[in-house]
Amino acid sequence: MIILLPNTIDLDLANSSNPSIAGATAPNDDTVIVYDAKRPFADEHLAADVLVVWQNTPENLHDAATRLSQLRLVQTLAAGPDAALAAGFRDTVAIASGRSLHDGPVAEHALALILAAVRSLDELLESQREHEWNTAVNTAQVARATSGRYTLDRAQVTIWGFGSIAATLAPVLRMLGATVTGVASTTGIRHGFDVVAASDATELLARTDVLVSVLPASPETTDTFGAALFGALKPGAIFVNVGRGATVDEAALIDALESGQLRSAALDVTKVEPLPAESALWDAPHLILTPHIAGNRPQGAAGLVRANVEALHTGAALTNLVS
Repeated sequence: MIILLPNTIDLDLANSSNPSIAGATAPNDDTVIVYDAKRPFADEHLAADVLVVWQNTPENLHDAATRLSQLRLVQTLAAGPDAALAAGFRDTVAIASGRSLHDGPVAEHALALILAAVRSLDELLESQREHEWNTAVNTAQVARATSGRYTLDRAQVTIWGFGSIAATLAPVLRMLGATVTGVASTTGIRHGFDVVAASDATELLARTDVLVSVLPASPETTDTFGAALFGALKPGAIFVNVGRGATVDEAALIDALESGQLRSAALDVTKVEPLPAESALWDAPHLILTPHIAGNRPQGAAGLVRANVEALHTGAALTNLVS
């Protein structure tokens, strides 16, 4: 079996001292070849059985879908498989996601964005740049009427998209005093937390202080977070997105920030990335932007690839198979 590994990450499939050279072997004596994830595939790549994907260009993925005719598996290391799905691979090619590889890093970044928004760090950093000692935020944090807005203690945090990342993030938020509720396709208990169906979330949104999105991109989730949903939130709520930019109507988000319906927001993802210089998001009030860095550090990626390669050899079920 020929396994193609991208040059965008070091993966030790053989547990050898030099795993990233062309011709290295995996435990089943499979041939491992490292390829350039930004360029077209070379002739020696065309007989590959497994393609591992990480930070590939769309052009590279399209080339793979067009020319790698013997592929059996595309293993993306991204939590969301949208880029691999969009490349146009044949129906006979299995696609597996990197779900769970980013749980810790994304949860950490989500927590950082939540706390930055709750504690108004965007305002305080702006004051620092202006050499101003900001007393307004301090006054608001101690005032009886507004002090509750600046802490997670007794806050209602709603996580929309309650998968493995949410399962990592939610206990930390609970430890800080928040009540955490999930939103997913169906109502129930997940990972010890109450989850409501998206179709029944209106009452929950009305009392939500912080809304966190971990939704993947799909035709069904496009612009989920738009004017109607922002309008259903508790006035002065905070919105944080560490899922995918396609899920947010950005014009509606800006309107909600400008009107004060949203007190602040923090985005790690946008519809177009990199975010164009002319985007209105740059100048939206009380908006924190980070350049899609919540993940980018897949944990345990080599183990996942090894497990799915072994599954191909034995006929076992693939981990994180995308339907």
